[in-house]
Amino acid sequence: MREPEELMPDSGAVFTFGKSKFTENNPGKFWFKNDVPVHVSCGDEHSAIVTGNNKLYMFGSNNWGQLGLGSKSAVSKPTCVKALKPEKVKLAACGRNHTLVSTEGGNVYATGGNNEGQLGLGDTEERNTFHVISFFTSEHKIKQLSAGSNTSAALTEDGRLFMWGDNSEGQIGLKNVTNVCVPQQVTIGKPVSWISCGYYHSAFVTTDGELYVFGEPENGKLGLPNQLLGNHRTPQLVSEIPEKVIQVACGGEHTVVLTENAVYTFGLGQFGQLGLGTFLFETSEPKVIENIRDQTISHISCGENHTALITATAMKNLLKKLLLI
Repeated sequence: MREPEELMPDSGAVFTFGKSKFTENNPGKFWFKNDVPVHVSCGDEHSAIVTGNNKLYMFGSNNWGQLGLGSKSAVSKPTCVKALKPEKVKLAACGRNHTLVSTEGGNVYATGGNNEGQLGLGDTEERNTFHVISFFTSEHKIKQLSAGSNTSAALTEDGRLFMWGDNSEGQIGLKNVTNVCVPQQVTIGKPVSWISCGYYHSAFVTTDGELYVFGEPENGKLGLPNQLLGNHRTPQLVSEIPEKVIQVACGGEHTVVLTENAVYTFGLGQFGQLGLGTFLFETSEPKVIENIRDQTISHISCGENHTALITATAMKNLLKKLLLI
């Protein structure tokens, strides 16, 4: 669910580009004084940045209170969430109209739209400031957060996956409920190493490199043969990928998978988001992006209708920059 896309070069600048109400579709860039960005997440029309000094900056649309700044006014410049400064923010995830953050102290906070319980606060009332999700304690040790259209996920360092919010299509992997307002553990009996929430589908990777998908079955985005789509509300193994999977990224109607040796894509590709050429508009069979075979890819990301890849060289340069903080 990441649009626009944002990059962090060695200079410490943040570049923004893509659909936006605030920059009139022109590229923009900015820096943080005496600080550098270390983590970025983009929702439909809002963005979050976590800096090396553990501060959270928000900007963009705010009609649901998704910026967590105490109002519903849109913000065109990155604005520090002062209420969370004592907490030392570690991670952030932006959904369609809500935001999740975790802190070094072990707390998880949520703000914004909540019509399907995606804030995890036990109700469906929206918030315009960050509220702590009482379910999580310091023993959970959050490794990764992800947010979909009206869904949320938190992955712990010991491989436990918790999801909550909209389950109308089975996108939080709980077979017999339509939505849940508090985090629920999703398990297949194996620890999880990576999670991604798309608009209405989700996927995770196990520590042994298997890919599981669930949620809305249309347009091939689950990467499953037709005979398995009837069980789309339950996490299912994508057996068509023969290599060990490292990461997965879910977009609006497509999925991207990083393995040890290649990048696979499947789903809808009418905007070229599959990277497989202009004449392949849909596939349920995972296919390798051949023209990047000579590149070592270290990170993948999806927006609603686009895909971004980071090479190992770019990631190495970024890490060198962060180590100098």
